[in-house]
Amino acid sequence: MNKQAMPHNNMGNNTGNITVIPAQAGTHATQGRFEGWVPACAGMTARARMARVGSGALLAALVLAGCTNLAPRHERPASPIPAQLPLSADAAASASANAAVPLGWKAFVQSPQLAQLVQRALDQNRDLRVAVLNVQRAEAQLGVARADRLPTVSAGLIGSATPNAASGRQVQSYTAGVQVTAWELDLFGRIANLGEAAQAQVLATEAGRRSAELALVSAVVSGWLTLGADAELLSVADRTLASRTSTLKLSQLRFDAGAASALELQTAQSLIAQARNTQAQLRRQREQDLNALALLVGGPVPAELLPGASAAPTAAADPGVLAPVPVGLASDVLLQRPDVIQAEQSLVAANANIGVARAAFFPRLALTGSAGQAGSRLSDLFQAGNFAWTLSAQALVAIFDSGRNQANLNVAKVNRDIAVAQYEKAVQSAFRETADALAGLSSWREQLDAQGQQRDAAREIARLTELRYTNGAASELDRLDAQRSLLAAEQTLVQTRLAEQVNRVGLFKALGG
Repeated sequence: MNKQAMPHNNMGNNTGNITVIPAQAGTHATQGRFEGWVPACAGMTARARMARVGSGALLAALVLAGCTNLAPRHERPASPIPAQLPLSADAAASASANAAVPLGWKAFVQSPQLAQLVQRALDQNRDLRVAVLNVQRAEAQLGVARADRLPTVSAGLIGSATPNAASGRQVQSYTAGVQVTAWELDLFGRIANLGEAAQAQVLATEAGRRSAELALVSAVVSGWLTLGADAELLSVADRTLASRTSTLKLSQLRFDAGAASALELQTAQSLIAQARNTQAQLRRQREQDLNALALLVGGPVPAELLPGASAAPTAAADPGVLAPVPVGLASDVLLQRPDVIQAEQSLVAANANIGVARAAFFPRLALTGSAGQAGSRLSDLFQAGNFAWTLSAQALVAIFDSGRNQANLNVAKVNRDIAVAQYEKAVQSAFRETADALAGLSSWREQLDAQGQQRDAAREIARLTELRYTNGAASELDRLDAQRSLLAAEQTLVQTRLAEQVNRVGLFKALGG
């Protein structure tokens, strides 16, 4: 709609124009003139007429805007997993009492050294910093989407000079005021759905940040425990090298005295070389694990925060480093995992985008208007009685687009189906990770107890074999075999203890922290 009020002395000659602009470019606009509104405004001043028409148009816009939403209603897909977690009978009996007990990382991590290191990683890790910035970017994009709901009001001063066809002289005109350009009335929810998609993207990005934080905490804890295991393995290798060095000295004395053969001496030297090789490997592995932990932390790891730096036992040997993880019976707890929430919010955004694609089939109505002072001279802008305003409406609808809108709608629907599949995959992955961690919860403990007994037995066998060898009742081969078995048992015990603790970290992460 295009209505214009000129200065007061010309108001009696005004008529109203309604312009319909077709969707196809290059066609001629059709105009119709309606005089009926002039008698309805008879006796009114220019400002009163402008206020009446403008307020009516604004009221109609507010009534129509947002009255239709073409997006499908969001419904959470049915969980493609069992209703209960796979727990053993003993675990299920204790799970009912701990079903509603939450466990944050500060309660899960019992070691003060490790807690400080985790907090340092949360403050300095670059990947987590990027995740936080992604949330801020999504919030800014949401602000852009919400801004489209309201008109953009601009202020300006416009001057023009055009030739007069009758006199051939240049006619000057000046206007100063405020204007609204192409404010779209959201009749079919296009803008509202864009805002809903942006809002869902913010929630998905925030869930992604929490997922990255949970993964970072788990990685730091696992890396710290691995460093503790490296220190223990290196300590075992140092003791083994020292023991075999003493054995080589004894073998050398026996060889010099003619009480030992050259084969026994070469065997002792070979065992020392093997111990040194193992020691070098473990030192390299420890440095690499320390570098990996430093990357997670975002800087060098202080020596006082390393496992075993204080009088406390090393990480792998201390059962009190991590608190027990409470486990409930129902698998619905997995729906609160950050990655599952992220997948669900992506589905919400996909549904909103379907509404945006459907709205493209319907007309888009936009309002453009301005109000201010007008005159043929610049000085007229400061005189009373030269107030003028314009208001126009534009409705555009696609008549022929070669199937573009339908193709966009098909793309939006396929994206929604992809989002559903990704959500179901996220739920299934969460259940699988939790089931694996629960399966290892009891089996790793049983294996750890059995391995501890095997280490104790190997230690006793090595001690008795050493006594028999000293008294001449055992051969050098028996002695070396007992030492090898003891070394393997000690290394396996450290690795099993580390695996049991890493499994607890995995359960903490699988349950969403």
